Amino acid sequence: MHSVISGCEERMKKTIGSLREGYAALRTGRASASLFDRIRVDYYGEKNPLSQVANISIPEARLIVIQPWDKSLIGEIEKAIRSSELSLNPSNDGKVIRVAIPPLTEERRGDLAKQAKAQAEQSRVAVRNIRRDGNEELKKLLKDKELTEDDEAKNSEELQKLTDSYIKQIDKILEEKESEIREV
Repeated sequence: MHSVISGCEERMKKTIGSLREGYAALRTGRASASLFDRIRVDYYGEKNPLSQVANISIPEARLIVIQPWDKSLIGEIEKAIRSSELSLNPSNDGKVIRVAIPPLTEERRGDLAKQAKAQAEQSRVAVRNIRRDGNEELKKLLKDKELTEDDEAKNSEELQKLTDSYIKQIDKILEEKESEIREV
């Protein structure tokens, strides 16, 4: 019953994707366009993602330059960045918006590392829950005589290997994020 395994693997992939998205929103001391993924700008009465109304570039490690395709949006973009949870202070010269990324304080680094660990742990728990659901599904198939005991044991073992590999991926992603947070 590889459909059980493949269904679990799809859900585990989504968990990893969700962790990566969560980490993209964690502001470290380094400039990254993904910081602005959640920022929406009011454009003709609709909230649009910043990346759809402006070009975002990173000319230096601690500087982000945002060039709106429509110059009249500069004020709206600046307002959206200021009111976001990023705690950034944009400035504009009438053509582009510059956002300097301040270095992180030691206390802020600690907070970010805690957040990153908590998100990783949530992802590990999610992966283990997916394994549990898969094992329950396998037991049900065994009970309904759609699976032999040997097949159930093999699939259960395969599911455990899959779980271990996704937990390792989560640990690796966390390690990368922690080293990014520690970067000065």
